Amino acid sequence: MRIAALYDIHGNLPALEAVLAEVRAAAVDEIVVGGDVVPGPMPRECLALILNNTIPTRFISGNCEREMLGLMRDEGSRTLPDPVRTSLRWSAEQLDEPMIRAIAGWPATLRSTHASSGEILFCHASPRNDIDIFTRRTAEERLRPLFASAEAAIVLCGHTHMQFDRMIGDTRVVNAGSVGMSFQGRGAYWALIGDTTELRRTEYDLPRAAERIRATAYPQAADFAERYVLHPPSEDETLELYTSYELKPA
Repeated sequence: MRIAALYDIHGNLPALEAVLAEVRAAAVDEIVVGGDVVPGPMPRECLALILNNTIPTRFISGNCEREMLGLMRDEGSRTLPDPVRTSLRWSAEQLDEPMIRAIAGWPATLRSTHASSGEILFCHASPRNDIDIFTRRTAEERLRPLFASAEAAIVLCGHTHMQFDRMIGDTRVVNAGSVGMSFQGRGAYWALIGDTTELRRTEYDLPRAAERIRATAYPQAADFAERYVLHPPSEDETLELYTSYELKPA
């Protein structure tokens, strides 16, 4: 059994296309999409591509899907910055009703029993919520309470857009990184679970991807192409930024 974990796609269709090509070449048996398919430049196209692919696929919700649905019900977070609210609303407007209903049914977590890896818990950020921020540098003693009740050999997460693979107590915690909005340099990042767990990076045509993104009506299209495709932040820059946001109360 080989499982591809694709997290934080953020409407980046060129990145998703490249990753799915590698997923198919890797003879994957199942895909788990770990949340935050939206917002981004091509949310409808990304969701349609995943839903129509021939590999069995399961989804969990990310904080962005939760916030998007909340805004549609006028129940979204009042603390979201205006540009984020704008991008979430725009993304919702691109999706048809069946897509919205599908997203509303995505669970917060999934479990899978793997012959080689054992019990795997898929969550967006951490087992307790979809917004916890922690990195490969976060002290283990701060993280143990989050994972003590996970009851899984592996916890697969995302949210911070940076890959890592570390032990927290007896639990292996793997961050798949971001397919479409890297915070650790160029490329599309994902994870492959088989006899071993591998952190993968897929290259794609960045200048062409930037052109396609700029051609969309996404409100932040030019900024997205520049900051998250052509010149994404380095891992060191992101680690420094996240220092003050680690494990803030929900």
